[in-house]
Amino acid sequence: MPEASIKKEIPCSKDKLINIVLDIEKYPEFIPWCRDSKIYSYNDKGDKIEITADLTIGKSFFNETYKSFVVYDKSLDSIQVTNHDGPLKYLKNKWIFTQKGRNSEVDFYIDFELKNKILNLFMVKSFDLGLKKIADAFEKRALKLFNKIKNLLSILNKKKPLIY
Repeated sequence: MPEASIKKEIPCSKDKLINIVLDIEKYPEFIPWCRDSKIYSYNDKGDKIEITADLTIGKSFFNETYKSFVVYDKSLDSIQVTNHDGPLKYLKNKWIFTQKGRNSEVDFYIDFELKNKILNLFMVKSFDLGLKKIADAFEKRALKLFNKIKNLLSILNKKKPLIY
């Protein structure tokens, strides 16, 4: 039922962004409402990586876990996610990554429906705000991880050798 897309340009390489999205077990550290995550299988098939994982999403008294199937297509620089189980009637999620000079453009699309009709109505009303918060969380994660490295390298390059 809720369906939306968002496009962002983020100052880091697409490969680094893809790694953040595929690092599912770190989601609880930075994604709003993500309480837990667990990877059950990770299969690198050369041109594709397939992952089966659980995500537990919640706020206050509401916590639900769903199993997802994630496919990263290396040749298309895209990640597709569908659900296998849990509170979702269906989930269609797609990430497309494009390198734009030193930045990367991320095109994120999501369409889903919850099995619970009442929760589904609540999600429809707050969906745009939630999507923006999640997209911002991925951007902040990239900036935090990769700007630290840039800053450290910059400091190391500016240090003058010690003279005895």
